[in-house]
Amino acid sequence: MKLITLLSVLALTASLRAETTLTMTGVHNCCGSCAKGITKAGSIGEGVTIDVPEKSTTVTITSKKKGDAMKAAEAIIAAGYFGKIEGGEPSKSASKSTASTKPEAKMTKATVSGVHLCCKKCETAAANAVKTVPGITKSDIVAKATSFTVEGEFTKSELTAALNAAGFAGDIQ
Repeated sequence: MKLITLLSVLALTASLRAETTLTMTGVHNCCGSCAKGITKAGSIGEGVTIDVPEKSTTVTITSKKKGDAMKAAEAIIAAGYFGKIEGGEPSKSASKSTASTKPEAKMTKATVSGVHLCCKKCETAAANAVKTVPGITKSDIVAKATSFTVEGEFTKSELTAALNAAGFAGDIQ
């Protein structure tokens, strides 16, 4: 009986010390400012570590609790970066199920805010992503801006997918 109790205590102690590691891939990270921004956004509190080598598109989040690792990933996305998360997606970017088969309405103009645009490389990467969206004819993306507009005939999901594929996240209105 003592042996079972001892083993139970050891197993519980080991599980309490266990860390959770999430990996985000495909994150836009072209310079030191991007790396600092990702680290700052993901540093949500004690016990969370963000590893983002400069110019690497992979971010590793380590925390003592899985929930905290997911919160850090969501904070990075909220800061204008996007990446696929190994082992799951944060709730903010989870796919929505649609009961309707109605096609998505086309937009002719949208304002995109919250995309990380710290430098000319970020500007170029975001502009190149927008150019891949069929129907977009104009954009006004500039470095250090807090928002930009796009015009043409496109869907919100097409624009979101293009930005996400380039490692960016933002709010499209």
